[in-house]
Amino acid sequence: MEYTGDPAYLDAATAVPLHPVAREALLAALADGWADPARLYSAGRRAQQLSDAARAVVAEVLGVRPDEVSFWPSGTAAAQAAVLGAMAGRARRGDTLVHSAIEHSAVLHAAARGKAVEVQVDRLGRLDLDAWERAVAAPGAALASLISASHEVGTVQPVAAAAEYCGEAGVPLFVDAAQSVGRVPVPPGWSLLSASAHKWGGPPGVGVLVVRKGVRWISPYPQDDVYRPQLPGSADLPAVVAAAASLRAVVQEAQTEGVRLSALVDRIRERVPATVPDVEVVGDPDQRLPHLVTFSCLYVDGEALLHALDRAGFAVSSGSSCTASTLRPSHVLEAMGVLSHGNVRVSLHRGTTEADVERFLAVLPGIVADLRREAGM
Repeated sequence: MEYTGDPAYLDAATAVPLHPVAREALLAALADGWADPARLYSAGRRAQQLSDAARAVVAEVLGVRPDEVSFWPSGTAAAQAAVLGAMAGRARRGDTLVHSAIEHSAVLHAAARGKAVEVQVDRLGRLDLDAWERAVAAPGAALASLISASHEVGTVQPVAAAAEYCGEAGVPLFVDAAQSVGRVPVPPGWSLLSASAHKWGGPPGVGVLVVRKGVRWISPYPQDDVYRPQLPGSADLPAVVAAAASLRAVVQEAQTEGVRLSALVDRIRERVPATVPDVEVVGDPDQRLPHLVTFSCLYVDGEALLHALDRAGFAVSSGSSCTASTLRPSHVLEAMGVLSHGNVRVSLHRGTTEADVERFLAVLPGIVADLRREAGM
């Protein structure tokens, strides 16, 4: 029987509903930021002022210089520009990208263009630091890439320690911080960083790329200034303004929301294995993002479980969010050595209520039991 009430959106790791501040800023910028910022007339100057202000806000939040920040069409585009541009800039120093086994598929696709060394993780999804140290110190290492926190299981990576090893080896570190920015601080020591506005409640279509001064970057795309990280063509300025405004708002809320959501996630981590037989909750129980939890159910097809939960009024993810359309098992869960089928990722946001979580916990055992019965288990 299909649920007829208001559905609960529990897939914030994919995209967060638009923050009210983003909505207000977007509407204002549509009226005042439509002109080309490169033009010298008054409307163009006003657009340039809005662009500069947005860049300054993002730079302040990330603790960097405004001229180190650029905006891209998505977090995927920003991450790939970071990897491809830094590898091109470091071509004289080496030709190998060192990356963790749990990077976002955007980074893995960029890595596939050249030589790469993959560093494994443990069963909780944490980086093998000893192997990382050896890999970045090996001859030919040009760039290292480490996701700040797993987008699939929420495990926070030891970025600071990994950055120290990179510094000792003279290898720049790129951090994909899409799941962290706006929620938890990213440790220092990195050379490049990317983020995605719709992960924190900004509009879709805005990615952030930070390239620190002193890092040689060469654009992998045809454009005039190949040494300055920037989007070829015109950015969506109203969306950029909304992204910056919402980032400032969510950072101000982050500590309070982190405590609230982390308590709800703890409730899910405890109750699901207690009420559903043959379930494995994956990821680090302590060193984790505050809003995300993943569990895997034996003898249940992940796609069937997702559809059943959707009919019950819950929007969740199953499998790898970045490769779900390929119907391939999650490379992240496989690297961890945990069950890679029948998994559910629940990720919460500022609009998630305690009642949403309680209803989810109440209906999940029956849904799983029904699916197992239909499968003859």
